[in-house]
Formats: sequence, structure tokens, C-alpha cells
Amino acid sequence: GVCADGEQHRHYADTGSGDGDYLQRLLIEYHAAEYTDAPRRGRIEQDHRFRLQSCSATIRPMDRRFLQALLADVARGALAPADAAEQLSRLPVTNLGFAQLDTHRALRTGLPEVIFGPGKTPAQIRDIARELLAGPGSPILVTRTNREVFDSILDVAPDAKLHERSGTIVLRASHDSPRGVVAVVAAGTSDLPIAEEAIATAESLALKVDEIFDVGIAGVHRILAVEDRLRSADAVIVVAGMDGALPGVVAGLTPAPVVAVPTSVGYGASFGGLAALLTMLNACAPGISIVNIDNGFGAAVVVARILGGAS
Repeated sequence: GVCADGEQHRHYADTGSGDGDYLQRLLIEYHAAEYTDAPRRGRIEQDHRFRLQSCSATIRPMDRRFLQALLADVARGALAPADAAEQLSRLPVTNLGFAQLDTHRALRTGLPEVIFGPGKTPAQIRDIARELLAGPGSPILVTRTNREVFDSILDVAPDAKLHERSGTIVLRASHDSPRGVVAVVAAGTSDLPIAEEAIATAESLALKVDEIFDVGIAGVHRILAVEDRLRSADAVIVVAGMDGALPGVVAGLTPAPVVAVPTSVGYGASFGGLAALLTMLNACAPGISIVNIDNGFGAAVVVARILGGAS
């Protein structure tokens, strides 16, 4: 089999099959061993690291549009069925050694793998970004990161955009027509970093955003003054810390689905957002979905799925 580096890798004499079959079986055994035989996986990685890394690079990231284009090529005779089968048969993983990228996630879920920044070095994030950008045109994000990382990836993603307040980098956004309007409501100015993460994510997923800020229940007339905007939205994300009561109020004003994001904003007894989370879980208004503390990204993905997928 010829891998991305162009080198011809020879199979062992006892495999009884061609190089491509051997390498395919090697990859299958390697990934299967993750859950069944960790020592075996380690031995495979030690003995065949070069093969795994170079051959995994040939696995083409895939989303629904790429798959449709592939099948269309077969239908019009531009691609032989055997060649299409070869592309589809590749394992949906690109092995970078320190990370295994799920390159078929967009095909399965509508949203490709997102890079969670904490714990990764700028070089690691850059390498992951380069691999993901080599795939189809689905949205790609880096969350919870900083300007140092942003500066380090500009050579592989010159069109990237940094939302500095939330530490969100949009490497590539969807070019689809807006699939709906989501109102992103922040109870207070201190909640804006989390609200910005939700906004950046929603916009990258082809959602039009209506920003409504500083309308917490300490001055309830402020949220009542924007009731028309809440009712006209297709979905509402409500970001609130302190007592976390705002989502219940909003859910009583609009027929749109409400996704609540508790934040870690507050004094000691807020317990880093736990008080707000418990308030939202016990909201009197029915039909509120709640994500984890400070998870603006997750809230936007929930809305994208509600409004028709994230591809």
C-alpha cells in the first residue's frame, strides 16, 4: 500500500495478503485494542508508529456533502464503484500520535470534532487544526484558548477569527444560509464571556444571533421590554449566574425552546455556579433545557440541533 508520504510499505511474509489489506487490518486491530487489550495496542504503536501515522493521513475527513458528491460521481460514471468503496472503507480516525481525530463525526452528527483548548499546547492545537481544515467545509472551532494559540495557527488558518473575551477561535464557519434566529440573553455584563462563546458558536453554525444583554431579574422590567424579540426568536439561550432565575422568567414569556446556561459568576454561596444550576433545574416554567456550568458552546450546539442539525 502507498501511504501519504509515497513510501511503499512491505507487509510481513506471513500475512498472506497485499500491503493495503495488511495495513487496513493493522489499523483495525490498533483501534479495537483501545478497549480490549491496552498492552497489545501499546506494542502495535511502538512497532508500527510510522505506518500508523503516515497511513492514517490518507483517511479522508468526511461530511454529508462530501458523501453526496462521492455518490454523485459514481452515479454519473466519473468514479468507479471500487474506488468509492475504498474511500468509504477507511477507518474514520487520523492518528497524530498525541490525538486521534474523529474525521467522520460531521457525517454522523452534522458537527465535526471541536478542539477544546485547555491542556493542549499551541503546537498541538495547530497540528489538529491543520488536519481538520484539510477536510470538507464544515465549521471548525477552538474553545477556551487565547491569543498565543491564535497567533500560532494563523499560518494554517489565515481566515481564523478570535473572540478574545471568551477565548473562542472560529477556524472555519458555515457558509449555509441562516437556519433560524437564536436570541442570546445575558443576565449581566459579567456573564458576557460565556454569552460570547454561545454567540461565536451559533454564528459559525449558520444561526442568526439577536444579542440581548444585561436584562437580569434585579430589574425585571428590562426583560419585559424585549418580550417581542424573545417571542420572535426560533430559540433562546439564557446565560445567568448569581441566583440563575432568569431562564424561568424567559420561558414564561416565549413559545421558543429555551436553553439555560448557568455561569460561575457570583459570591461564595453561589458555589461556582452550582446554585444557578440548581435553580434552573428546579425552574417552575416547563420545557427548559440546561447545559453544564459556563458551557456556552454546548448551548449553541443544542440549539443548532433543535433547528435542524449543525452541518
